[in-house]
Amino acid sequence: MSDSSAVPTSGSETLGYTLWAVFRRDQHNPSPAGDLTAAVAEVEASGITVRGFYDVSGLRADADLMIWLHGTGVAPEVLQAALRTLRRAAPLAPLVPVWNAMGVHRDAEFTANHLPAFMRGKEPEAWLTVYPFVRSYEWYILPDDERRAMLADHGRKGAEYRQVLANTVASFALGDYEWILALEAPELVDLVDLMRHLRQTEARRHVREEVPFYTGRRISLDEVAEVLA
Repeated sequence: MSDSSAVPTSGSETLGYTLWAVFRRDQHNPSPAGDLTAAVAEVEASGITVRGFYDVSGLRADADLMIWLHGTGVAPEVLQAALRTLRRAAPLAPLVPVWNAMGVHRDAEFTANHLPAFMRGKEPEAWLTVYPFVRSYEWYILPDDERRAMLADHGRKGAEYRQVLANTVASFALGDYEWILALEAPELVDLVDLMRHLRQTEARRHVREEVPFYTGRRISLDEVAEVLA
């Protein structure tokens, strides 16, 4: 019998899966006080990294807390199990799921060495925004040179914001989107300025969908209770 939790590879490439889960409080079923340390330790013992808990309250009316998990060389079902482990913890059990997205690192178009920050050993930054995007119907059948030029221009503009960490992962068939992008920055305004700057590119014409955005500040486990109170 095969081991379904075996390390996933694609040829010689080790895969990196990642998952974001967004929740809101249930005003009719308040979250009890409790410690998340044991649940997080159990998750990390399975090979999954909890990159962070994020306070998204106030930025949107429909969400309060976001969790970001990832695992390199770990099967995707281990990531699913990790989320279930966290959701069973007393402080998180009453929460209502709002939005989930899973992605996996694949070579970026025309940039085979572009690894997401979470796979490069980069420490998480204080602020995070996560959003999906879907390319235009024409994008994938445009001439390679045309797409390469647009992406190069897009990359140059993004490179002006060196303080921002990019995490782009493929999500074809994993949900309703083609790509998920998570941007991390030391200051919230860095994300605002970068996103505005990237609007001024030709590649922007070939984005069919890029909502919802979920944005929040990375918080400690001790701060989760206050966010959910």
